Amino acid sequence: MNKPPSLIVMFGLLVVPLYRTIEWSLERVNYGEAGTFVGFDNYAFALGDPRFHSTLWFTTGLTIVSAVVIVVLAYVLAIFVDGLRRARPLVLGIMLIPYVLPHVVGSAAYSWLFDPNFGGPAALVISRLTGQEILWFTDAWPNRLLVMSNIVWSMLPFAMLMILAGLQGVSEDLREAADLDGVNAWQRHWHVIIPSIRGVMGFVGLILTMDIFRVFDNLIPLSPAAVQIGNESMMLYIYNIAFREGSPQLGLGSAVSVLTILVILVLLYPSIRGILREASGRD
Repeated sequence: MNKPPSLIVMFGLLVVPLYRTIEWSLERVNYGEAGTFVGFDNYAFALGDPRFHSTLWFTTGLTIVSAVVIVVLAYVLAIFVDGLRRARPLVLGIMLIPYVLPHVVGSAAYSWLFDPNFGGPAALVISRLTGQEILWFTDAWPNRLLVMSNIVWSMLPFAMLMILAGLQGVSEDLREAADLDGVNAWQRHWHVIIPSIRGVMGFVGLILTMDIFRVFDNLIPLSPAAVQIGNESMMLYIYNIAFREGSPQLGLGSAVSVLTILVILVLLYPSIRGILREASGRD
């Protein structure tokens, strides 16, 4: 029997690169030469590298905080848009603009809002309100807030659209029954609507976790001093050690890639568990 073409494509695009990454992670690899087997030396070096620890904590914290903020804001916006009628297509069209922009283009335009060299209206307003000149690109915490706000800005439309689709499936009878029981607005959302779209919320959390943890191109215009101020993401760290700094270390970069996959799987566990429980019909 002939293998389905889709299975062959999936094998070629997913399994083979993953196998090669794991293989290289166990080798010392120079470009153009066969790798030399070194066992777990690359993993030991990465796990003992303070820069790896800093990168891991920064990326994990950025992922968790950004995902929570996006889900909360997306739910609030979805409730608002769900109440619209004739203006809904226009509002959705405007809100989706940040999501359809390429990340580098959107991030570069976003950085101009905080760059005094371009007039930076956002930086000017915040400086006047606080009475301080904030260095958004060279101070660690202001830069983290800048990067996180850009991630929220760019990914909020996707999350809002998914949750809005979930709200369309909430039974109107269920909402009316809750109103008849005398629940207030908070109780209706917390005990009726959110449990009804738990699967959608889990899916949104899963996609956000994967996308935010792999943040890379946003940092090019937003955090040019990422390495120096400790705001280097895992993907940027892999790129730097495997392709840019000194002699490229493809083996070490592959080892960090494998560790990144394991960390993402740990972060995805709550979302995957929620989706599976929803599929099985359990509370």
